[in-house]
Amino acid sequence: MAQPTGTFDTFAQIGIREDLSDIIWNIAPTDTPFGNGIPHVEASSTNHEWQTDTLAAAAENKAIQGDDAPQDSATATTRLGNRTMIATKDARVSGTGRSVDTAGRADELDYQVMLRGEELKRDWEVNLTQNNAKVTGNATTASEMAGLPAWLATNTSRGTGGSDPTGDGTDAATNGTQRAFTEDLLRTVLRSCWDEGGNPDVIMVGSFNKQKLSEFTGGNTFMQKSEDGTLHTAIDVYQSDFGDLRVIPNRFSPARDAFVLEMDKFALATLPGRNMLSFDLSKTGDSDAKQILIEGTLEARNEAASGVVADLTTS
Repeated sequence: MAQPTGTFDTFAQIGIREDLSDIIWNIAPTDTPFGNGIPHVEASSTNHEWQTDTLAAAAENKAIQGDDAPQDSATATTRLGNRTMIATKDARVSGTGRSVDTAGRADELDYQVMLRGEELKRDWEVNLTQNNAKVTGNATTASEMAGLPAWLATNTSRGTGGSDPTGDGTDAATNGTQRAFTEDLLRTVLRSCWDEGGNPDVIMVGSFNKQKLSEFTGGNTFMQKSEDGTLHTAIDVYQSDFGDLRVIPNRFSPARDAFVLEMDKFALATLPGRNMLSFDLSKTGDSDAKQILIEGTLEARNEAASGVVADLTTS
């Protein structure tokens, strides 16, 4: 069919109002499972410290009637610490930008502050989980906390050439040759954690090794449930000989590492009033600005409760 002669259509029409949705779609991930999953505590100094202790090895213990007390020797606690670091973002919008009518947000500055805050959360998750040693810092060098891999020294599995850190945050682990993630590697680290006294409850991996872990069968086969027509092939809880562990994918932790974690043996320590603080910056012209920051550190309460299967392939 043809359009009748003289029909005035929208292709020629002037003055049609725009149709712009008031929803802004953003799928950039903001989940931070390590930073959100560990306890949050308060730090009171830029050198945040804590102590660890242990017991004497269990042994056969028998005494003669009437004998003197054994006069057991006491050992001192171990004092550990990590440096606080600052991560920051800012947002600045012109006076004109705040005055115009915008779709999807009432105030452009508020919207930009919200975006920078979400970006800062992602950056902080990277800081917490990176293989970096602590740095004291000075007037020209930023202080830096030791990230998760720099603490894990007792229960580890590494590729050829890899080496453990000291375990006190003063140095980083050395990467080894990458190899495929296998269930035997995971079981070895889990057994080591349990032998040391740990009770890990989380396995944290990147996307590739989350799928590799879902291929672990543990002597079982995946089944399709006829009642719902769903093929169940993913592992969200890994049932080990030493308890159940939640399997959590993390987009921002090192993809080459599978962390085996007892989550309450770590904590995020922030200085008072410095946890996602937002404040106005001085006005220097026709614009408004806010700065957002966090200042804190990772508290590794006792690394021997956790472990890592390191140096894994990622593709």
